[in-house]
Amino acid sequence: MRAKQIPSSLTRSKSQILLLFFSLSLILLSFLFFLFPPSDPAASSTTHPYPHPLIPPQTSFVASLEHFLTHKALNHRSSDDTVRSLLQDDVRMFDDRKFAKEMDWVHGDRYYPLNFPIRVYVYQMPNKFTYNLLWLFRNTYRETSNLTSNGSPVHRLIEQHSIDYWLWADLIAPESERLLKNVVRVHRQEEADLFFVPFFTTISFFLLEKQQCKALYREALKWVTDQPAWKRSEGRDHIFPIHHPWSFKSVRRYVKNSIWLLPDMDSTGNRYKPGQVSLEKDLILPYVPNVDLCDAKCVSESESKRTILLFFRGRLKRNAGGKIRSKLVTELAGAKDVVIEEGTSGDQGKAAAQKGMRR
Repeated sequence: MRAKQIPSSLTRSKSQILLLFFSLSLILLSFLFFLFPPSDPAASSTTHPYPHPLIPPQTSFVASLEHFLTHKALNHRSSDDTVRSLLQDDVRMFDDRKFAKEMDWVHGDRYYPLNFPIRVYVYQMPNKFTYNLLWLFRNTYRETSNLTSNGSPVHRLIEQHSIDYWLWADLIAPESERLLKNVVRVHRQEEADLFFVPFFTTISFFLLEKQQCKALYREALKWVTDQPAWKRSEGRDHIFPIHHPWSFKSVRRYVKNSIWLLPDMDSTGNRYKPGQVSLEKDLILPYVPNVDLCDAKCVSESESKRTILLFFRGRLKRNAGGKIRSKLVTELAGAKDVVIEEGTSGDQGKAAAQKGMRR
């Protein structure tokens, strides 16, 4: 195909530029969602720190999801992008359209792609991969109290790894409500730089039975890899939110060329296999905090109590190969205004971490 004739060095350079822009955009979105407190309705006449004063960003996953499902999801279109019978001609025709569009951009703007926004196509997957999983979380949130092996409530871990929901909800929102302004959603695949796969791997991992989850993973894999855009690029321009280190594990080897949104790249704890993750293609996104938001009143009350320069609470000894943390502990032990302590998960650990961070 003609797209394959572009020198690999140019393709790699363009991909790295797009990844850099996309990573900066995602980090910006994380700050907007998770660091700014909701505005006070009584202070609507004052200056607003948000792009859209009338729609302050929601910081609670549960509250945001409830609003999304009850006010927006009910009106979503039932159609999807499922490929019924894919022929090689379909891939060739898509490649022709994509190549023609890229040539228009190259010849039409001397600064392409530097002054272009990142264009993302969001797949419309069948409901079982998207809305049904969100409803499953919503309907079982208060009923499910089972814990993981380290004592963390399952639903809290889903909230912690909910970056896939926050990104998807923003990408499909009306343009006037979107926060991530330097990423544009396009509705024609040939106009896209990247393809977002909105499959909630973390929810399915925790809330479905093991075999049921693996079967759904296989179905999602087949659905995505049947797409003409996937076959054209072998998935190199497709984004998978795989934010929990154990989710999507049984089929990862088939999507190793794709861009993964990850919490870390720890390959020592049997999380990722060699060759699956790479700093050249993947992005590390922060955990979604599940502590209580420190609003303006909280900030003013705690400001005078801030006597700590650096605070850490968590596991001081990591799995084999986790050497950096132990070296930091050794280097910083006894340093002035530095507090580093062993921590555990659960309600008491959460409260202790929250208290320490506010100091």
